[in-house]
Amino acid sequence: MTASPTPVRSAKAPAFIVGVDGGGTGTRARLMDSLGKRLAEGEAGPSALGQGIAQAWSNVLLAIEAAFSAAAVPVPDLSACALGLGMAGAGAPSRVAALRAAAPPWHSLAVDTDIGAALRGAHGGLPGAVVAAGTGSVGAALRRDGRRLLVGGWGFGIGDEGSGAWMGQAAVRVAQAAFDGRGPVGSLAMAVWQRCGSHREALVEWCAAAGQNSYAQLAPLVFDAEGSDSAARAILDDAAAALSRIADALDPEGELPVVVMGGIGPRLQARLPIGVRSRCTVPKGDAMDGALHIIREQLTRPFAG
Repeated sequence: MTASPTPVRSAKAPAFIVGVDGGGTGTRARLMDSLGKRLAEGEAGPSALGQGIAQAWSNVLLAIEAAFSAAAVPVPDLSACALGLGMAGAGAPSRVAALRAAAPPWHSLAVDTDIGAALRGAHGGLPGAVVAAGTGSVGAALRRDGRRLLVGGWGFGIGDEGSGAWMGQAAVRVAQAAFDGRGPVGSLAMAVWQRCGSHREALVEWCAAAGQNSYAQLAPLVFDAEGSDSAARAILDDAAAALSRIADALDPEGELPVVVMGGIGPRLQARLPIGVRSRCTVPKGDAMDGALHIIREQLTRPFAG
């Protein structure tokens, strides 16, 4: 599941260690000193690799700068910082290669997928499973025999079932059907019209320009309409069923603890089947902890020179 090999690094110990969780909606950075003391955190815009390498680095750097600012520490030369990245889209080797090619001169750099970092953080490196649904959706597990599994995460437009973007697309389909008379005019359709356009031309233009993040921003409308709109409830039920299938594929025997995470996942947890819900547990840490874990692991390896 690790997205890239170990790079050459400096023999000198870094002054700071940073763990970054880079997703399709936002980027979070956690800053630590060389002794492992947590200093501060920072946030910035989306850095999923599928949205562009330049944007990814721009927002990673902004999040790190925000963390240094929050810690009231001047931003040092980047060669003093060891960076662990857990990035959405890092499952594609070509994207990771492009990310590395555009990287500033860090002391050292380790890259994993966002779900790989989340898995490490959630279970503290022990066997377990995570089902993550935010802008996208994916599941990962570390089995008791040491095998790592990845389920879903095929990307916006073709996969990511149960995610915020997937729910947003479903909401727009409800609004389109209501506009045409193919479905009832409910509270969800009206909310989408208000957000995206109440005339056919406006809705077509919105859809033509919309991407993953734009659709994901419609997901809250589905939750808001749940109490009054059967179409919204059906979308939520379908989303929970999709996440349940991810959990079952990760652990058919139902033996591993499960952490449901992301901006969407926990809101759907109550809809999951009892067999999955009974194994749900509180995470030991988050994806930034996992990103810190991978860079610390790299730093403990013998120096390659």
